Amino acid sequence: MRHGAGVSDCRSQDQDFWRLQAPRCKTIGSWNHDNGDRIVTASLDGEIRDGRHQMQVRVYFEDTDSGQIVYHANFLRFMERGRTNYLRLLGTNQQALLQEARNDAPGFTFVVRSMTIDFLKPAVLDDVLNVVTLPQEVRGASITLLQECRRADDLLVTARVRVAFISGGKAQRIPKALRLAMEGHR
Repeated sequence: MRHGAGVSDCRSQDQDFWRLQAPRCKTIGSWNHDNGDRIVTASLDGEIRDGRHQMQVRVYFEDTDSGQIVYHANFLRFMERGRTNYLRLLGTNQQALLQEARNDAPGFTFVVRSMTIDFLKPAVLDDVLNVVTLPQEVRGASITLLQECRRADDLLVTARVRVAFISGGKAQRIPKALRLAMEGHR
């Protein structure tokens, strides 16, 4: 079945397509009518445009308190997903990066060193939020990111996050491949 431009659900396609594309089930795109290939323009991981990573998150009942307002700590989870998907879309193979880092700095980890966060407006059940991640500064052993959670044009939450790369309890240089990828998108 061919579709024109718009939102499609991968399950409506043949089973082979469904199995191969399960991680990106909901996509926005269209079919190339010349050869039948699927053209994907967005995915569950979001997209990087003009140096900004953007991804959408829907607010589910589990994200809210008894008043159906998003519990404040869940914004941290949304922003963590944004940072993770940002790395993924930089072309950084996370497993390869982890292996490279283990070789260079055994026992390494990324840790949130500091975070400044402002809660400006609430989000509620069924809202679709846009989580924006923008690298502000890439240093030898740390990365500072600016993040926002928006509902359409409404700015709900802003954060400045400093993430450090440590090994053996001490700061270590960020692996070169990751540092270069992030510097290239600033």
